[in-house]
Amino acid sequence: MSDTPRKDTTQKPSSYTAPLADSHAPQPTPPKGLRPGGFMGRGGPGALLPGEKSKDFKGTMQKLLVYLGPYRWVLAAVLILAAIATMLGIMGPKILGQATTTLFEGLVRKLTRTGDIDFIAIGNILLTVLGLYAASAMLQYIQGWVVSGVAVKITYRLRNEILAKINRMPFRAFDSTNHGEVLSRMTNDVDTVNQTLSQSLSQMITSIMTLVGALVMMLTISWQMTLVAMMMIPLSLALVRFIVKRSQQYFRQQQEYLGHLNGHVEEMFGAHAVVKAYGGEARAIRKFEQLNGELYKSAWKSQFLSSIIMPLMNFVGNLGYVAVAVTGGWLAVKKLVAVGDIQAFLQYIRSFTQPITQVANISNVLQQTAAAAERIFEFLASEEEPAEAAVPVSGTAMAARQPEISTSAAGIRGKVEFRHVNFGYIPGQPIIKDFSAVVQPGQTVAIVGPTGAGKTTLVKLLMRFYEPESGEILIDDVPVSKIPRETVRSWFGMVLQDTWLFSGSIRDNIAYGKKDASETDITEAARAAHADHFIRAFPEGYNLLLNEETTNISQGQKQLLTIARAMLARPPMLILDEATSNVDTHTELLIQKAMRTLMKGRTSFVIAHRLSTIREADLILVLDHGNIVEQGTHEELLACCGFYTELYNSQFDAMGEAQAACS
Repeated sequence: MSDTPRKDTTQKPSSYTAPLADSHAPQPTPPKGLRPGGFMGRGGPGALLPGEKSKDFKGTMQKLLVYLGPYRWVLAAVLILAAIATMLGIMGPKILGQATTTLFEGLVRKLTRTGDIDFIAIGNILLTVLGLYAASAMLQYIQGWVVSGVAVKITYRLRNEILAKINRMPFRAFDSTNHGEVLSRMTNDVDTVNQTLSQSLSQMITSIMTLVGALVMMLTISWQMTLVAMMMIPLSLALVRFIVKRSQQYFRQQQEYLGHLNGHVEEMFGAHAVVKAYGGEARAIRKFEQLNGELYKSAWKSQFLSSIIMPLMNFVGNLGYVAVAVTGGWLAVKKLVAVGDIQAFLQYIRSFTQPITQVANISNVLQQTAAAAERIFEFLASEEEPAEAAVPVSGTAMAARQPEISTSAAGIRGKVEFRHVNFGYIPGQPIIKDFSAVVQPGQTVAIVGPTGAGKTTLVKLLMRFYEPESGEILIDDVPVSKIPRETVRSWFGMVLQDTWLFSGSIRDNIAYGKKDASETDITEAARAAHADHFIRAFPEGYNLLLNEETTNISQGQKQLLTIARAMLARPPMLILDEATSNVDTHTELLIQKAMRTLMKGRTSFVIAHRLSTIREADLILVLDHGNIVEQGTHEELLACCGFYTELYNSQFDAMGEAQAACS
């Protein structure tokens, strides 16, 4: 069992991203579920609601602009394309209005019998408008394609940097961080940045230019009609603000209860067997109905209020159309504007009001993007393991105890020494206290003690997952602090209580510790681990694909595969952490037999709770509260009638077997 502080591994809803912080510090209540209006898309009425804001919007955006720096000329070209596309699109209604004017004048001539409708001129105008719209659409497509490419490259870079950062972070950093938080930064936060760059950036450029262009064209047609149209905008914004202010509380309630409902469903399905065993179905259903009822009420109210925004906007817009049409008719009678200009003006009103809503939406999206980017940059700026200087390589340096350090496992004898090691996960709360011990090459060392005594912590220090607060650890008389971490870890093979296999074939899982392993090497390692017989029993054999939870093989079979993996790597030293605690007696015998083969001639550290499994160990270290209270062989420790004897007798007393006799 691990001695590290336990972490809350409860999976949060997909949108939840908690800050990297000390797990012992009070944490704020995390936001639950989706952002307000998120289920309606980026353009839905709910998207107008305030989103999560960043702490430093300006600073975060400046950092994001640094990532856009290599593409500044590409983005400049996008701005030019957007400007041209918008200009072409805005010119369309004005030219189309000429067709309306030509048609109107032709009808007047026909009615007065002074001429006819000039269909050729109208056709030429329509072809010109078609060409303008086609060119605008093509430029917008190119613009979107280029921006999407830039966005994908930036998100690709961000994900690579996050993954590289994870590999550089010390294990201590993950003691106070849930795995879901890290995944959320790599998925949700990066996706938010990607969507903003690929969609909102292009939309923002187009909307602003359309807004300016439409206003200019409206003013060129008639300043009087422009003034009438502008009077409708404050009324629209006032209505939207009035509704949003009242619907915001229901969106927040919806977020909260959606998170509670997701957590309840996940918890009940994750512990489905326990719920069934204790007859908790009725309670689970009652709680679900309560949460679902509250979610229904808040969702209905928020949906109702947000759904009336667009009808009201359309109503106000129609009032504006009527007012503009009346004003335009009066101006046409006065010969101040042409009939076609009125039709063009009405089109420009729609082109003007729509970007206003889009810009308001984009400003909210930018706040959410800044918050997501801020979490990404905060993670990328977090603590890293200290950089290590390159060391000279010598094949016999370790054996000769020279200043150079060997990176080859072949030169390792396996002597391990702990000198006055002190360590604690939390400052001021030591787990390992003044620990000293010497392990000779080829010895099997058993580490025993009650839960929390520091057994697994000792192994983590040996692997340089953590650094001692004081003291030092030596391998072949060379301090491990002078050896690259990657090199130290390559000298150890680990078989843990919690087996780890990834989704892939059995062959790939065994060969994980040795990339250049041949088929013969893999088969021999499996045979030595007593795994070959059950592997060949599967129709697919070594090609059997293990599923994500590795539920298509038994716990004992998984353990044998991890032993085969360690055998294939042929490390000079081994760490075995409760490798037989979760299997049946027959499988335990197979695993013990495989481990004896694996441990032969190697320095081995065995962490065990069942003391009957370590009787043959060359040295037993008995830990209690981080201190070595006893050490010796099994017989020597029993003869002392001390702490080890108490542990030994308590296990056999619980099983109703004979205890060790003490005088």
